[in-house]
Parts: sequence; C-alpha cells; structure tokens
Amino acid sequence: MFKKLLIANRGEIALRVIRTCKRLGIQTAAVYSEADEEALHVKLADEAWLIGKPRVSESYLNIEKIIETAKQAGADAIHPGYGLLSENSRFAERCREENITFIGPSANVIAKMGSKIEARKAMENAQIPVVPGVTKSLSGLEEALGLASSIGYPVMLKASLGGGGIGMQLIRNEQELKKAYEGNQKRAADFFGDGAMYIEKCIEHARHIEIQILTDEYGNAVYLWERDCSIQRRQQKIIEEAPAPLLDEMLRKKLGDAAVKAALSIGYANAGTVEFLVDQENRFYFLEMNTRLQVEHPVTEEITGLDLVQEQLNIASGKPLAFSQKDVRRDGHAIEVRIYAEDPKTFFPSPGRITDLKLPEHPNVRHECAVSANMNVTPFYDPMIAKMIVKGKNRSEAIQILTDALSQYKVEGIKTNIPLLQDIARSDAFHQGGVQTDFISRHLLT
Repeated sequence: MFKKLLIANRGEIALRVIRTCKRLGIQTAAVYSEADEEALHVKLADEAWLIGKPRVSESYLNIEKIIETAKQAGADAIHPGYGLLSENSRFAERCREENITFIGPSANVIAKMGSKIEARKAMENAQIPVVPGVTKSLSGLEEALGLASSIGYPVMLKASLGGGGIGMQLIRNEQELKKAYEGNQKRAADFFGDGAMYIEKCIEHARHIEIQILTDEYGNAVYLWERDCSIQRRQQKIIEEAPAPLLDEMLRKKLGDAAVKAALSIGYANAGTVEFLVDQENRFYFLEMNTRLQVEHPVTEEITGLDLVQEQLNIASGKPLAFSQKDVRRDGHAIEVRIYAEDPKTFFPSPGRITDLKLPEHPNVRHECAVSANMNVTPFYDPMIAKMIVKGKNRSEAIQILTDALSQYKVEGIKTNIPLLQDIARSDAFHQGGVQTDFISRHLLT
C-alpha cells in the first residue's frame, strides 16, 4: 500500500479521502489555494501545501504545480477526487511519467471516456445501447439544424467534453437551437478548452440510473448495484438514492451486466460509474461513463458496507478484487442530498460567511461536510458545501429520517437549497418513487 497520498482536490471529497487514509495508516498531503487557507481539509491532512491563487486555473487545475508539489512532499500516489483534474488524461499521464500512481484508470481510458462522442463510439462497438443521435462533432449550426430535424425534436445539445450540465441544453424547436448553439459552444470552449458539440435525442420523462463498478488490473469486475440520480436542477444532480425505487430485479441485472461489459470492453481498472437513461418502457441507453469517484458514492457504501476509496487504493496498488459479484450485499435504503450555497428559487450561488452551522445528529445520518461556523464560502468554487446521507431499513424509513434531519439542519449567514430539498422530501411524487429527470419542473415549479 502507499506511504503518502497527495490529494489533488479540496472540500468534502478531500476530507473523505483523508478519513480513509487515516484509518489505513497512509500519510496525507493536502494542496490548497490562497482562498482555502482556513479550509478543513488543510487542517486535517498530515501536511498542506499552498499551490496558488484562488482561481482554479491558478491552483487546483495547475497540473505542473501539483506534480511538483507531490514530488516535494514525497508522495507516491495522487488521488484526484472528483471534478477538477479527476478526468484529465494529461494529468494522469504526467503522474505516470513521474512514477507517481494516479488513483484511477489509465490516461488512455480517461481520454476515450472523457469525450462523450468517443464514448458513444466505444459503447456502440461494445453493443451497449446508446441514446439515438450522432457520433461525431458538429461542424456548425447548419449541420446541427439538419441533424436535429432528422432526429426529431426535442433534442439535447451537448458539449463533448466536461460535465456538470455546462454546455448542455434541452432544445424543443429550430428557433431554440439557433439561439442556443453559439452560447453553449462558447461555454464549452471556455470551461473545457474544446467547443466540440453533438446532438442526441432527448429521452423525455426518463430516469437517470447509474451503475457503480469496480474492476481490477486482472480482468475481474463487479457492479455494486445502482443509484437513482433523477432529481436534478440545471442538469446537475441534487438527490441520489440506492437502490433505485421501482426498479425490478431483471432490469437491475441487465443494467449491471451492461455496465460491467462496458468497462471490460475498454480495459477499465479502478472505480467507475456507467450512467444510463431509462425510458418509460424500461428501455435503457448509455449516457456517459465517469472515470472517477462520484459525488454520490456514499449511498453505495451505505447499502454495500464497502469503502470505495479503500477499494480504489487497493486496485491502484495492484491488488486483485477481494470479492466476486455474488459477495456484493444490498442492505437497506440510502438517500443523499447535496447542500448547496445557493438561492433555492433561482439556483444562483450564495457566497458569504456562515454565521452558524448545526448538523442534525442521528445514528442513521452521515455527514460529508466541508464547512464550519464562521467560515467563508468563496465565489471561486462549486457552491456545494456539504452532503447528508441517511439510511433506513427501507425507502419509507429513509425518507422519514431525511425529512426529520432536514428540519434540523441549520445554516445561517448564507442562502442554501435546504428549503427545496425539504419540499422534495415532503412531496407525494417523491414518496411514490416515480422520480424522473424533469421532477422539479413537473412537481415543484408548476
């Protein structure tokens, strides 16, 4: 196992990795920007290194500075967390060149799956169903208009690279496409350094179901059941749960088998997530593959009893999987909510100083929290400040624990999305389990 791990990330995911490393006896080195000098991950790591100014381009995305810091710290491995450099193939390759283990798949696999267009091609070759659309980048607006007409509206206009809903938009007619194309292309270029766009059919009233997989370097692979991530705002998840409600065992197995087949077809090794859309006839389509640890990984941990960070470290250190598919348990029901520093009505970020913070206490409530009272939430980074995960014997009990915990969650000094989460948790539609990607617009914004 590794002696010292540098964590090339910040916030709650850095804290999450530190926790597992402490339990395993692995030394941790944190990196931080000037804006994060008082951040919790800086205080809790064994050592911390300043890497630059607040903007991510001058700190957390500075590959050479992070590599240099890892060498100075004597780290033999780097965990990228999620977001930032976690799916940057050049970063993974630089780690390999410097003989530092990158906790994740190979640079080649990251590059292939990082391009949604290339990922579609790979899945078509593996005979995994993909959303109807085009498997090439668009040459311009005129081609986009022609393809959208042939596919049939509504369509999704998407950036080939990146995530988080950036460069993505639902398009219902020709006028909307004309208005949206240039702006989304520019946002994709600004955020991801590549303005490549493509179009696929919009699967309306779909469920967003993702499969957590683990694969090692020896061809062993398992799926750790599924997560339902359908409740989203701005194409970004805010509530995730496992197992998915109203999913029959036959479809569950088909999705799991497809995810494993997808991973093995590209030579994947480490933890990853294969995301699918499931339509109202229970037909499923490959959406994308995330070649990293997911924000929502705790709900899988809660129902399987596994530590996914530990599994990542084991695989990266060359160990084979210690269990097979038949050994993967499924116990109870877990729900995660993301706490954002944002206006719950407009979804605009709400940076500022947290004047008071009280987290609900309950034996079945888990917190992944990156802030404390009297801490500033800066405008430089993603507004997610915490996650809360609840577990019950079944979904009804989990929802009741969630509702009670949200009523006790106290954040003062800034706006948060807690009122929105409370509305969702109390809604009849959520209790009934028929959650879909348009849940908020259909049930809360009408």
